[in-house]
Amino acid sequence: MKENDWKSRLGVVYSTNPNFQYETASEAEAETLPPAKQRLIVAIDRRNRGGKQVTLVTGFVGKADDLKELGKALKTKCGVGGTAKDGEITIQGDLRDKVVALLKEMGYNAKRGN
Repeated sequence: MKENDWKSRLGVVYSTNPNFQYETASEAEAETLPPAKQRLIVAIDRRNRGGKQVTLVTGFVGKADDLKELGKALKTKCGVGGTAKDGEITIQGDLRDKVVALLKEMGYNAKRGN
């Protein structure tokens, strides 16, 4: 990618400084908390899913890679599909009790929502 891509500089006033480097604001990812300090809520969700139920795990604080690893472990142990993105894990079906038991077994502080 070019160093001075015009699309990333939209809204910036022209600078006469020959050494000027435009810097984009980057968002720092939060460090992953240890499992004992995580407060995860396991709830069921039916909205915008055509009436199908999914188990939703929210409250994870950490990096996206760690969230995906946890999501993959839960999906494998439950034997179902799902996703892990935007700070929450979605698991197909109503598996709240099983997911809470698995999370507690892994050392997470999890509680069952609705």
